[in-house]
Amino acid sequence: MKRVAILIEDLFNEFELIYPYYRVQEAGYEALLVGPEARVYKSKSGVAMRAQVAAADVDPEELAGLVIPGGYAPDRLRRHKAVLELVRAVDRANKPLAAICHAGWVLISAGIVKGRRLTGYFSIKDDLINAGATYLDEAPVVDGNLVTARDPGDLPVWLGPFLERLG
Repeated sequence: MKRVAILIEDLFNEFELIYPYYRVQEAGYEALLVGPEARVYKSKSGVAMRAQVAAADVDPEELAGLVIPGGYAPDRLRRHKAVLELVRAVDRANKPLAAICHAGWVLISAGIVKGRRLTGYFSIKDDLINAGATYLDEAPVVDGNLVTARDPGDLPVWLGPFLERLG
């Protein structure tokens, strides 16, 4: 079965993680929770979920795509070299990459936003622009393999284009 990695770190937004977790499974993919370490992480409201594998132990060749949920987790995720290398590898391979809310911070730190069109939570708009992205206040924003959305209100329109790119 093909795998879709979903990044996880403490303070994740549970809606933005759980929604894609089940949607990719409904589409016939294995949802693989990937964290800086293989351990339990807690959401902003205390929901606990376990990362099955550490980012350093994931072979990007075995992934069909990657999802980056928001919340405050992206600020923590972007501090880990292995996480950023995984995001870059998925993007270089032109595999579907979905990001919502504050996940744009991970894309910025991975160095993959310059010259691309995307969106994110309004509070990171300046960060995205300063990193060279064209910010659009709409959702979803699709730029090649990259599918982005602003916040949980965009969940119904965000994953459709991502799943289409998975095939």
